[in-house]
Amino acid sequence: MNCYRPELLAPAGNFNKLKLAFYYGADAVYVAGKNFSLRSHSENFSDDELLEAVKYTHSLGKKIYVAVNIYAKNSDLEDISSYIKFINQANVDAMIISDPGVFYISKLIAPSLSLHLSTQANTLNRAAVRFWKSMGFDRIILARELTLDDIADIHKNDPDIELEMFVHGSMCVSYSGRCLLSNFFTHRDGNKGDCAQVCRWNFKLSDPKNPDLSLNVDEDEKGTYFMNSKDLNLISDLPFIIDAGVASLKIEGRMKTEFYLATVINTYNRALTEFSQFGYIPNLYDYESELLQINHRDYTKGFFGNEEDDSILHDCNGTEGFCDFVALVLGYEDGNAIVEMRNRFKTGDTLEILSPSESFGKSFEVGEIIDSKGNILEDVKLVQQIVKFKSPEVSAGDMLRRHTSHP
Repeated sequence: MNCYRPELLAPAGNFNKLKLAFYYGADAVYVAGKNFSLRSHSENFSDDELLEAVKYTHSLGKKIYVAVNIYAKNSDLEDISSYIKFINQANVDAMIISDPGVFYISKLIAPSLSLHLSTQANTLNRAAVRFWKSMGFDRIILARELTLDDIADIHKNDPDIELEMFVHGSMCVSYSGRCLLSNFFTHRDGNKGDCAQVCRWNFKLSDPKNPDLSLNVDEDEKGTYFMNSKDLNLISDLPFIIDAGVASLKIEGRMKTEFYLATVINTYNRALTEFSQFGYIPNLYDYESELLQINHRDYTKGFFGNEEDDSILHDCNGTEGFCDFVALVLGYEDGNAIVEMRNRFKTGDTLEILSPSESFGKSFEVGEIIDSKGNILEDVKLVQQIVKFKSPEVSAGDMLRRHTSHP
């Protein structure tokens, strides 16, 4: 049984993360230059790096989209115009935008450049989708406030336009991410990619008449994080999302760690592969457990699962995962894994393989450890030290992790 498989779209905050995303199963990545996107604190790509990234991506038969999705001011327009010319010449697969002015400029100077409408444009209904399609957009990235029925209705009424939606990652408590808190409190504009994530602060009340007196915010018994959204996780709903006609499934996280991205991309890729083969996901429980291995906030389905009333994380700002990222695999020779240390480990530790290959999930006990000079070690504690030891077969790009506890 072969079912339709949508595009798995992954974030790439730098070149290493781009390569990692493709290694672990992404069909496409979204990136940004040094300016004009909503993740300005991500490392992002210089012009030369973007050219190299496009070349690398296309050599794999994959796709790369560039975000230019700020809400621009007059002072941005000249530089944005120059940048649009550049990315058009760079042969990227599409540009992600939200601002009508940026759209107008792109149509003037790069009319053949494929355009994707950012989720920041908060597209919520089929009439809006049809409007943007008539204006020349090839894909609409839907607002996160939509339910499954909303999405299915949009696709049914206009099946020729590609729909993209977020399925995993951090969410903003504000409507479609349109927030002024960061600008108000820190003068950092979230709509220009400089959000300070004020919504995740631990707030306290104060009395102007008693400025030295700090009062805890007692919204309820759970705590003070009354604007802190849980993380989105729709892995169990993939069959319904695909059936609703969504063409691209998007993972949030251009600023997330490589270990986080490898785990999430690998998990969704495996789930999609199973669905395309069987029409359902036989190992769904294992994949749900896999997404608990990484640091995350409590999960929610948000508006998609009618859980918007339970999407605020009241008691803390995150949950530690059940695994530590111990080492990055650089190669495999004569039965030995050659690795670069990420967290301290030693002889006798039990490690597990994170990989897109059949080695995924295999565990083994670390035996004799040898450093690059041939010395035998029992404890690897130098940051990024390169060592080797016997292991099941692994490949460059795989990761080794150690369970600290179990879900």
